[in-house]
Amino acid sequence: MSRVSFEKKRAQQPVAHPAVVPVRVFGAGRASVGGTSVVAAPGEEIQQAVLNHLQRLAISIGAPIRATIQDDLAGCVVPLEVSADGSSRVTGQAVRVAAPAKPGAAGASSQAAVAAPQGARDVPPVTQSAPVSAGSVQAPTGQFGPAPVMSVTGAPTPAMSVTKAPTPVTDLLEPEPDPTTATPTPARGFDAVAEEVLGDEPVTETAEGAELLSEPMTRINEAVRSGRIEAAAQLADRTVTEATTMLGPRHAEVLHLRELSAYIAYLGGDPVGACRQSLDLARLRRQARDTEAAYGNVQSAATAWRAVRDPEEGLRLGRDLIELWADLTTEPGPAADDPRPLESARARMVRLTDRAARAARP
Repeated sequence: MSRVSFEKKRAQQPVAHPAVVPVRVFGAGRASVGGTSVVAAPGEEIQQAVLNHLQRLAISIGAPIRATIQDDLAGCVVPLEVSADGSSRVTGQAVRVAAPAKPGAAGASSQAAVAAPQGARDVPPVTQSAPVSAGSVQAPTGQFGPAPVMSVTGAPTPAMSVTKAPTPVTDLLEPEPDPTTATPTPARGFDAVAEEVLGDEPVTETAEGAELLSEPMTRINEAVRSGRIEAAAQLADRTVTEATTMLGPRHAEVLHLRELSAYIAYLGGDPVGACRQSLDLARLRRQARDTEAAYGNVQSAATAWRAVRDPEEGLRLGRDLIELWADLTTEPGPAADDPRPLESARARMVRLTDRAARAARP
């Protein structure tokens, strides 16, 4: 399908919102999202890992993810909604539940009283549903709602402070859109790739690509939409290799496939690989004097870069990203039209430098 016809079709096919995903935080470092086990990485809080997982689900389906968070230590259930850009909003009421009793402990049959946020009401503990495959969602289990940042400490607390949700991207690159802006910003970077994945037909760049790649791209898109990210990554890698052999490494279809591959790497929790691949694509696009496409790849790289947790790795990638980004701002095109995202990236480099310095102290 050509890009023009895809845009027309996409406008007629609104994306349905998913069902509520049950989330349970069992304690520091361990949680379950929709029946899928989530474990915090070294140095990462479990709340961050949960919200990262929910954001990746939102990106994969192109719509906000609704979830109910039960934090066993906090003794509360809070409804949340996480969008693909990592933002969140609280719309529901926090609900107090009884703290789980430790097996074998004295008085295990009695339920401990837990402090709850003002206005919370008592309900029975949430029952975990049967495990499901990663990326899938289940039928609604409660009121739709938004995302808090949950407080996990050694003792029960009133627990979930309401803030903008962290994301695999610790800092949002794009400013909030101006509601008075007459012309909406076109989708770029991973947002544009996500829209293509959600289309009911694969998007190719050329008639030759439509003939050769429609079938494998359909399988890749279906795997992403169903949450089978690992399978999608394997299919994408194989398709990129085959297309490169047939068409050459700089062919438009190969570059387009590599954008999809980078997006899948990001969904699969490999932000470093996604960032490096997007930077490579941005350099190739710039060499071809396609500043619009190059800037889209820079936006993808920036999104992946903000998901990199290690400050040293973040600094290395950030230097490459900002150097290329700054070069693009000297040429006519979208990068030069709005310098604010680049300034935001530079501000993050300052924060990463401070974090790296603190980590290096004995």
